[in-house]
Amino acid sequence: MSHGKLRAEKNCLNCGHIVEEHFCPHCGQENTENRQPFHYLFTHFFEDFTHYDGQFWKTIKYLLFYPGKLTKIYLSGKRQQYVPPVKLYIFISFVTFFIASFITINNHSDQKEVSIDSLQNEISEQKAIQNLFNNPNLSKEDSIDLREAMRLIPGDKQIQDSLNDDNSYLSENTASISKVKSLADYDSITTAKNSTLRKILRPFAKKYYELKENKTPVEEIVQSFVTVFMHTFPKALFFYLPVFAFILYIFHNKKKWWYYDHGVFTLHYFSFLLFVTAFFLILNLIEPSLIHYNWFKTLSTWIYGIGFIYVVLYFFIAHHRFYATKKRSSILLGMLIFFFNSIAFTFLLLILASISLLMIH
Repeated sequence: MSHGKLRAEKNCLNCGHIVEEHFCPHCGQENTENRQPFHYLFTHFFEDFTHYDGQFWKTIKYLLFYPGKLTKIYLSGKRQQYVPPVKLYIFISFVTFFIASFITINNHSDQKEVSIDSLQNEISEQKAIQNLFNNPNLSKEDSIDLREAMRLIPGDKQIQDSLNDDNSYLSENTASISKVKSLADYDSITTAKNSTLRKILRPFAKKYYELKENKTPVEEIVQSFVTVFMHTFPKALFFYLPVFAFILYIFHNKKKWWYYDHGVFTLHYFSFLLFVTAFFLILNLIEPSLIHYNWFKTLSTWIYGIGFIYVVLYFFIAHHRFYATKKRSSILLGMLIFFFNSIAFTFLLLILASISLLMIH
């Protein structure tokens, strides 16, 4: 039920029919005032999207604590009191990946701070070492011994490069070992060997030499890859849902269960997974500020452990309750479904990772 102020007039502003109560019996529009308080824009959106008047929270309760029951209720025809599966999935998916974007941003900012600190430390170390070598009281023998000692110390490569003039030669000599120095060389070898695999991998080779030519730092490549991956993963996951439902369809009675039934089960199951993921992401966000408390460490350990176990068991419980199979059959079918879905999902991740690599700027 909306919290918007109702009109005193009984004529529907949309179709002109008489409205006896809140909603027009002809077109369904609510008979509210045209002008509402500013906060109504946000509360109305939240109410429409989540059915805040009880449907959303009741749906979440059944989704989390009664595996499989929500799907049975929905397919039995009792749908008015619950959020539709597609709308539920879209909303939870939006919230989950919205929270995940904050974690990505925080990680990037942390990496930048670490990079700045590391760079400052490197500059300070290089200046100190340079001052040491420029000491007029340093004999030639001491300088040679000092340089040899610095080679034996494991440290940052850039510092050792500043100490060893031969390192630049070694890096060039190592790079010359590879015969494929450019995309043109790659194409010539592909043509000479007529390699189908090389033809398939050419887009990745092109991207590699493009990044190499632009001298893109590894940290920047990783950050760009993660950003692209996180942006495309929600879409890929949405398109994976029919695949999961199809695998369910294969392992169950075709006459008793329609593909539509498996689709509803899949939407509810993935909504549960995303909801739990959102909860763990929120826990991950607040963890840095509370990690120094011993009670929080113990509590978070228990939460992660229990949550992981419950996520694993949830599918088998939901499958057993919804499909009304025997426990042994449900476990066997569940393991088979998980096996084939693991293969399909791994294939999806490989495709997504490949696309993300090619989209790096």
